[in-house]
Amino acid sequence: MQLLAPCQDFKQFKPIFKKVQQDLETGARETLKYRDDATVNQGDFFILDGQKLIVADLGEPFISDYGKPDRRLRVIYDNGTESNLLLRSLQRALNKDKTSRRITNPDFSSLPLFAQTEAEDDITTGYIYVLRSKSDDPFIVQNYELVHKIGVTVGDVKKRIANAKKDPTYLLAEVEIVATFKLANINPKKLEALLHKFFDNVRLDMELRDRFGIPVQPREWFLVPLEAIEEVIAKIKAGTIDQFRYDPETASLTRS
Repeated sequence: MQLLAPCQDFKQFKPIFKKVQQDLETGARETLKYRDDATVNQGDFFILDGQKLIVADLGEPFISDYGKPDRRLRVIYDNGTESNLLLRSLQRALNKDKTSRRITNPDFSSLPLFAQTEAEDDITTGYIYVLRSKSDDPFIVQNYELVHKIGVTVGDVKKRIANAKKDPTYLLAEVEIVATFKLANINPKKLEALLHKFFDNVRLDMELRDRFGIPVQPREWFLVPLEAIEEVIAKIKAGTIDQFRYDPETASLTRS
């Protein structure tokens, strides 16, 4: 049985669970029967053994001792506890519990990606974070101010990177936070996908081996200056990002 521990940053998740319950009561969200071995993504909500849970973070994929793909999760429960169970363990638990449910996501298509003004009842739904690596890899050292990880998390950024040097996602090295941007009332996955697609032409091509010796290619690192990342976020806020593209030759945004 998976051991639960107190969630030290639960104050960040408590209003999210409250908002989910409100959405269920108003019909903005609904619950669906969990289908065997269905996909589990970061930010997904489920009901398991009568408790709501959110998949706060996904670890890097790896191949288990049984030859199956798996990954470590950070799962937060609405009673203020958390666990770091494996993806397949969560799927098995959801399959075993005949009353388990998936909580659907509301339609965010009509909402701005960022609130222009912060209202008292805004719900913090995550953070964009920009990191630099402290790896001693010669290429990383030479391009220290250009190599950035752009990610989104629904939890605390510092806790997210606590074990960076053991995780291929962070190039198996310590990292430093160079910028964070709070998200309100939006779907973090949608924004992360938009940012990664925009900088796809400068995605870092590097292969590492995880603790099992399995080759891993981190997908969230980009060769782009911080100023360009900040400019892209500003264009997203303004709703004009579709008018621009990133030019690696000038390391800046140009009109499409």
